[in-house]
Amino acid sequence: MHRTFKAAIGALAAVAMIALTSAPAYATSMARTKDNAAAYFVMTDITHAQFVVKLDEPADIEHARELLSGQTTDRPHIIGRIKHRTAPYNPRWSYHLTPETISFFDAAIEVCDATIPYVEEHLDEAGGAFLPGNVWCDWSSRLVREIPAP
Repeated sequence: MHRTFKAAIGALAAVAMIALTSAPAYATSMARTKDNAAAYFVMTDITHAQFVVKLDEPADIEHARELLSGQTTDRPHIIGRIKHRTAPYNPRWSYHLTPETISFFDAAIEVCDATIPYVEEHLDEAGGAFLPGNVWCDWSSRLVREIPAP
């Protein structure tokens, strides 16, 4: 019983950390307008799989372009909530990141870390113990290029 209690406390702490880690993305989503032009970026990870993310927040688009140009190395990794369906701009995968939840990070808690293919293989488990709240933060994620809008 003591072990179960410790596990429950650990899970609650993990969910709280996810909320705190990704809070800037959700806070800024309130300021978005429909006039913002989206930009599309290819990210990869240690598996060399490629995944397309759609950014619609001007500050995030600027940050992504600065990462690609080498102007910054701050917050190089991507965090956001996954949606359990294919997006037209990311047809290879059965999931995508919801644009209004995407943000960048330097470090995050382990409970949201998974590679691109691992998320695909375990998508039916996402949102529970695996990627609680559907928050995904691939620790090895990095942008590799910007692509034209589909």
